[in-house]
Amino acid sequence: MAGILVVAETTEAGVTSASLELLGAARQLSGQGGGSVSAFVAGGEAEAKALIAHGADAACTSSAPAGSLAEVLAPAVEAAIAQSGADIVLISMSSLGRDLGPMLAFRQKTGVAMDCTALVIEGGRLRATRSCYGGNARAEHTWKTPLQIATVKGKTFDALAADAGRSGSVTAVSGAGDARIKVLGTEKAKAEGIKLEDAQIVVSGGRGLGDGTAFKQLEELAATLQAAAVGASRAACDLGWYPPSQQVGLTGKVVSPNLYIAVAISGASQHMAGMGGSKNIVAINKDGDANMVKVSRFAIVDDYKKVLPALIEEIKKLG
Repeated sequence: MAGILVVAETTEAGVTSASLELLGAARQLSGQGGGSVSAFVAGGEAEAKALIAHGADAACTSSAPAGSLAEVLAPAVEAAIAQSGADIVLISMSSLGRDLGPMLAFRQKTGVAMDCTALVIEGGRLRATRSCYGGNARAEHTWKTPLQIATVKGKTFDALAADAGRSGSVTAVSGAGDARIKVLGTEKAKAEGIKLEDAQIVVSGGRGLGDGTAFKQLEELAATLQAAAVGASRAACDLGWYPPSQQVGLTGKVVSPNLYIAVAISGASQHMAGMGGSKNIVAINKDGDANMVKVSRFAIVDDYKKVLPALIEEIKKLG
């Protein structure tokens, strides 16, 4: 196959973790016969070298400023596709990817699979899997056209560790579109403690808590566990019990911690789509037939009001 192009994004801290995850996905596809891995970034030599260290065989840079809109970046990305000869393009399902994926597909007269949760090479072509029908089913997509474009849901793949010994060519591509939208300013969301999507331990609560004040107990458990963040199901967020920024699920954040503690969460498919990649799931639920109990590695079938205080005390003894 011709190869794979990863469209990377950056922040003030450098290349985003989601972009490094895409490189991990690209390397897997390359191992299945997908060809060499190239990366495009609106940045300079430092960003390009970081992408090569994390798995790219070559990198294309653009003078467009970081954070540029899709309509500004599209011509440069097309130039990178032409230069690399890639027939697969991977983009993060970010605010940029939501615009850039369909825009590139339209300009290149091909299709795009959005919000993918699995990618594989079969018969020399890409097969992409994504959720559909509100997370109740999975759809598999293939392309008849030469160019295959997919946006990938965050935390679907693992990033590779940086290898400073890797080397690859770095070239600049030109081209910039006209921005029809003027960004007047940006405001960062205020967040304290560990980011939900980066936490190795997540404690989440659902509608079964019965009351929003119960999240105080979940926060206490998370604090006792130290490197933990608190999440919530969509139902709990819709009831106003916890901030929407902490929602886990198909329409919220995707997490893949080492430990996911689900308290009074039934385990609807939409929620499972956001935390199904967790290494170990512990369910606390008085309904032994709940889906979350069935998929968990460990389950405590009892009222969380009895379980949480005892659990917190036992953990404190260990600490």
